[in-house]
Amino acid sequence: MKIILLKDVKNFGKKGEIKEVAEGYARNFLFPQNLAKKVTDKIIYQENLRVQEEQKKLAQREEENQNLIKKLKGKKFSIKRKAKKGKLFGSITSKDIFCELEKEHFTISEKSIIIEQVIKKIGLWKIKIVLSSGMETEIILDVLEG
Repeated sequence: MKIILLKDVKNFGKKGEIKEVAEGYARNFLFPQNLAKKVTDKIIYQENLRVQEEQKKLAQREEENQNLIKKLKGKKFSIKRKAKKGKLFGSITSKDIFCELEKEHFTISEKSIIIEQVIKKIGLWKIKIVLSSGMETEIILDVLEG
């Protein structure tokens, strides 16, 4: 019997996959727990539409990420912090950089900001931005005494 999975089933398959299963397995386990439906032409058509829609969204998100990377590449941001003799009281975190990017209307995840070394001094720092699709760029962070 051909079925389509409505949810991920551990050690069996992911949502949307079409599988060939024994009739008893489908009727006694998958159907009662709402994990699958019997495949019909209508369901195959709907699944194909869903997959196409997901692909469109993925392509759109990738295009947005590429535009964001182009805008961010080499851009300079400044943060003012209290310091004494060039050393900061505390350190600059990805949260601080995230807030600064947000002020400039750049919306990225805080997890996308990669700080390779602890920022505890005044000066220029290169910060890596890695987006979910694997695209990356560097921005320049100017830490000022203030």
